[in-house]
Amino acid sequence: MIRRRAFYETVTGYLFILPMLVLTMTLVVIPIVLSGVISFTDWNFIAGMGGLNIVGWDNYMELFRDEAFHRSLRNNTVLIAVVPMSMFIAMVLAALINKGTYFKSFFKVIYFMPFISSIVAIALLWRVLFHPNSGPINGFLRSIGIDHPPMWLADPNYALMAVMIIMIWTSLGFNMIIYLAGLQGIPKDLYEAAEVDGASPIRQFFKITLPMLSPTTFFLLITGVVGSFKVFDLIMVLTNGGPAGSTSVIVFYLYEEAFVNLESGYASAMGIVLLILILFITLIQWVGQKKWVNY
Repeated sequence: MIRRRAFYETVTGYLFILPMLVLTMTLVVIPIVLSGVISFTDWNFIAGMGGLNIVGWDNYMELFRDEAFHRSLRNNTVLIAVVPMSMFIAMVLAALINKGTYFKSFFKVIYFMPFISSIVAIALLWRVLFHPNSGPINGFLRSIGIDHPPMWLADPNYALMAVMIIMIWTSLGFNMIIYLAGLQGIPKDLYEAAEVDGASPIRQFFKITLPMLSPTTFFLLITGVVGSFKVFDLIMVLTNGGPAGSTSVIVFYLYEEAFVNLESGYASAMGIVLLILILFITLIQWVGQKKWVNY
């Protein structure tokens, strides 16, 4: 009787996760495997299966010689800096809102709105703000004595910085809400005991708040770094990879090769390299978290 009940419970459990397993296999695992196979070919999806020719490691070797891929990889590496900047600002805002008494819900909504807003609307808004001649940002810089402010999205030296500013602004609300949830989960007894022992607010922050928020920080760090490598829509709408490729990232370059230049095999090789890179960075973070994350 006990074995039969255990069997039924096991079957029920698998039935519950079956829809997710089917979706994951169909939309994630199988496409990754097929992409790995296609990466060893010069296939053009327009030509159909008849144009499938095996080229071995040629696509991967070409990546090491492709300056456009190197530039996209460098840009992605620079974009990682967005993650700690956004997390730091979000943590400060979360601590301030958590300590405050009035308008908590109002500030939560205000800061969270950019995260749920349309990327197209965000891109149009920041295009106006960053306009070299009539934009409010350069207007303010001129008003404080800067006669030749940056051209921002029109300047290869500043375009990526402008994209980073927008990414920080859009991700701030999500990070802040997660940090607020983490702060509200810290037992008040710890702070009361620290006050009895004479610990200053700064010491309480570094000895209680930061260690107790370390699992939250680890979660945001993992998701933020992975998200920085997958950024596409903002680049596509805002700069289209320009000017002069200064804002091109791996996913955008992959899109161009696959759907503009119709180099499906080369784009697949790029996707596999990106997958390995993300897995490697995530593994490093996962191993490193054992030294600083307190559960």
